[in-house]
Amino acid sequence: MPNTVLITGAAGLIGSHLCQVRLAMGDQVIGIDNFNDYYSPEQKRANVAEFVDHDNFTLCEIDIRDEDTVNQVFATQKPTAVAHLAAMANVRYSIGRTPLYSDVNITGSVNLLEAAHKNGVQVFTFASTSSIYGKTPQLPFVETDACNRPLSAYPASKKAIELMGYTYHNLHGMNFTAMRFFSVYGPRARPDMMPFMVTDRIARGDTITLFDAGDMKRDWTFVDDIVSGVSAAMDTPLGYEVINIGRGEPVLMKDFVTIVEELVGKKAILETPPAPASEPKITFANIDKARQLLNYSPQTSVADGLAKLWAWYQKQYMQ
Repeated sequence: MPNTVLITGAAGLIGSHLCQVRLAMGDQVIGIDNFNDYYSPEQKRANVAEFVDHDNFTLCEIDIRDEDTVNQVFATQKPTAVAHLAAMANVRYSIGRTPLYSDVNITGSVNLLEAAHKNGVQVFTFASTSSIYGKTPQLPFVETDACNRPLSAYPASKKAIELMGYTYHNLHGMNFTAMRFFSVYGPRARPDMMPFMVTDRIARGDTITLFDAGDMKRDWTFVDDIVSGVSAAMDTPLGYEVINIGRGEPVLMKDFVTIVEELVGKKAILETPPAPASEPKITFANIDKARQLLNYSPQTSVADGLAKLWAWYQKQYMQ
């Protein structure tokens, strides 16, 4: 019997790749996305175009804040596992928009948790974020860190659902795994994400804002590696766990830009202001727990991953 899995944010960067992986595994896949205009709905449609007509795929165009509709989807489709990837994203965009981020990321997530509990979902996996660590002095970032000082509404909303997940585990026995993603990039990237912006602006000859002259480090993790971690978590009931999903090899932003320059064949035009208060100096994943519990093993180097992003960008935007 194939599994029935439900994936929110199905038209996004991670969600669309995860849908394809689970379809290839033979699952029945229920995708939820509201195709909002935070970024181009046309790009989101393109993200799902390869599999939207697949016999085992059902697309539900709903908003996770709509409690009744969420309940209806769970009651009719009866998923055994959930990958909850939908959210208002972007640390900097969340500044000044706390009500919106609370509404989508907290209320919407609670709607999903409640529906999952009522309908006997076996495993609930949740997309959390490395930005939850804030400006912790502990390197690499490890899951035992308290993470109680988020720098903006985005990580604060993710922390709230990590805590709420424990509540559902404690009260209802739900298997809940929060995965803290580290700087995801790859084909189908959102246009507000740094790897896309750097690639796009170098290609177009536009100016790039590079905080602290590129002396910040990020633990860039290719989308296929992230998806491998999420998919493994969907199939692994662990009780309650919080797990870093990164690469574990931070890269200087200025070195990251250099790789893209070499791929595109142009030099970047840079502005280098100080970093805002929302930006930590470094992100750096300790992935020992992911290796142990999920057999997680990231495969794609930053150079190889950026080459794949550039190939996709050329096909999508330069033909």
